[in-house]
Amino acid sequence: MTTLIYTHEACFNHRPGPHHPESPERLQAVLQALKTPEFADALWRDAPMGTFEQVLHIHTPDYVDNVKASSPTDGYRALDAGDTIMSPGSLEAVMRCVGAACAGVDAVVAKEVKNVFCATRPCGHHAEADQAMGFCVFNQAAIAAVHARAQHGIKRVAVMDFDVHHGNGTQNSFYDEPDLFYGSCHQSQFYPGTGARQETGTAHNIFNVPFPRGTGSEAFRTAMANEMLPALREFAPELLIISAGFDAHHLDPLGGLKFTDDDYHWITAELMKVADETAGGRVVSVLEGGYSLEGLASGTGAHVRALMGR
Repeated sequence: MTTLIYTHEACFNHRPGPHHPESPERLQAVLQALKTPEFADALWRDAPMGTFEQVLHIHTPDYVDNVKASSPTDGYRALDAGDTIMSPGSLEAVMRCVGAACAGVDAVVAKEVKNVFCATRPCGHHAEADQAMGFCVFNQAAIAAVHARAQHGIKRVAVMDFDVHHGNGTQNSFYDEPDLFYGSCHQSQFYPGTGARQETGTAHNIFNVPFPRGTGSEAFRTAMANEMLPALREFAPELLIISAGFDAHHLDPLGGLKFTDDDYHWITAELMKVADETAGGRVVSVLEGGYSLEGLASGTGAHVRALMGR
């Protein structure tokens, strides 16, 4: 079995405006990195449209109605204080994100493929049940986790997030759900201000490893090996979803951590080992942040290379 990559042209049509960091060029950089001979063995599929029934696994009906009503026919419309912007193509783009993540779950459960990478945008892990935040409209990683439970009867699902920003939306959606695990390594004293170690969930199902600005490879790998990976193994997920952000890359203009391509390859391979032990190897990875086009492209390449066992 091979790695399946979901993407869709509609994801280029989410356009939050000139000079916005979450630009269509991000996805272009990712696809240019992956559409090379090195990744020729990957299987590619168009991301299907998600359904609002899937979205409602995480988000409230009022919020979903607000997103629909806020989808403009021209121009821009802000969903929050100003950094999460809707354009005419945004609603289809975010529904393709949801569709890719949920279809990825379906594919690995059916053993059609070894694992899945969703090359879609915009990111999702900041989106709360009832509000947009931090460039994120719907939380596709969290939605996919609950989809796995509702559609396939999978009980224990983990989301591992290595974006430089803490995924407050995923954490809050999982906080009171003992069979949903959220693990995050992220920069502390940074947007959105959540993700302290003492935020552990009602059943110690939340595990945060905050890093100070300037943290590099050695401290990252030590914390993952000694803290995060043991916690994930103890939880023993039946499915692992990765919120794969690449803004902790040392080239990223927004983040302040110093991760390398080798770090992304290493942590992906380590997470796959856990999935092999507890989840039958079932891994679905969802693109989150990353705002250096060079760092995003090379980090994603390293991540998918590891997914493919290379």
